[in-house]
Amino acid sequence: MSSEYKTLQEMPFSVLDLAPIIEGGTPRDAFKNTVDLAQQAEKLGYNRYWLAEHHNMPFIASSATSVIIGHVAENTSTIRVGSGGIMLPNHAPLIIAEHFGTLESLYPGRIDLGLGRAPGTDQLTAQALRRGRRSDGQDFPQLLQELRAYFDPALAVSEKPIRAVPGQGLDIPIWLLGSSGFSAQLAGQLGLPFSFASHFSPNNTLAALDLYRRHFQPSEALEEPHAMMGLNVVAAETDEEAEYLATSLYQQFLNLIRNDEAPLQPPVDNMDELWSPHEHAALQQQLGASIIGSRETVKRKLEEFIEETKADEIMVTSQIYDHGKRLRSFEIVADIMNEK
Repeated sequence: MSSEYKTLQEMPFSVLDLAPIIEGGTPRDAFKNTVDLAQQAEKLGYNRYWLAEHHNMPFIASSATSVIIGHVAENTSTIRVGSGGIMLPNHAPLIIAEHFGTLESLYPGRIDLGLGRAPGTDQLTAQALRRGRRSDGQDFPQLLQELRAYFDPALAVSEKPIRAVPGQGLDIPIWLLGSSGFSAQLAGQLGLPFSFASHFSPNNTLAALDLYRRHFQPSEALEEPHAMMGLNVVAAETDEEAEYLATSLYQQFLNLIRNDEAPLQPPVDNMDELWSPHEHAALQQQLGASIIGSRETVKRKLEEFIEETKADEIMVTSQIYDHGKRLRSFEIVADIMNEK
């Protein structure tokens, strides 16, 4: 692997929005905030705006992911909009091809299709989504092959009488998402761009990137590997304020550990009053790559992360309770990336 890496100013930065439902808020409020953040991200120069499929989670509003992607694309004009991701085993590939074929037809040249193989929910909800289909994610390569063939029939293993309309013939970038090595290796073998979930699986980051780059085969989609890294970033005027705002993120993951599906909580002064030492250690494992601090701290930690990973793109997610503070966090990151 090359020792060369992009500087902060060369690095494309993108946004992952989990459309958080906050304590005291509603999904409608979450969607209004999503549109506001997307419009600000576009003005600030972010490259993409992705939304993620989750189900049966009272703190995430983006379950109908393709619908909200269309809403964001309609209310912006230049930023790429897509999924980070659509959970492929939850859906018939034809449905995804038709949905994203429709989005690309409405908003040409602006739609990304990021695909994951996890359910994005608990097992009971996964069964409700998939009905009679049983999938543990191992059939992901076959589902992906079927989906890609709806867009490009030349990729079909046999002649199909079924067409995706709209969809067939459209050039929609497909990304594979992952938090381990499975999708990293597959993305490399297929020559597809890869997005890694460092925001909740930091310990697997370097191994997955190595797998992706070692197995990469040039394709019509990509001549060289392209790895985008998901990162929790909480930026504020001071380190102390950022640490305070980040307690909402900590509480969300703490509630996940405890199976407490509460909305995103307001920040607190002292997390030690909420978590046990064991829970604190578990969260450090999941959130260890998070970048939290003032402009100077965030800039330094971003530079260190980019040097370590040789990332090609950074996708920032910020689970901040106060929408104004969340906007400000993305502004601070934009100041860093736009600094001459």
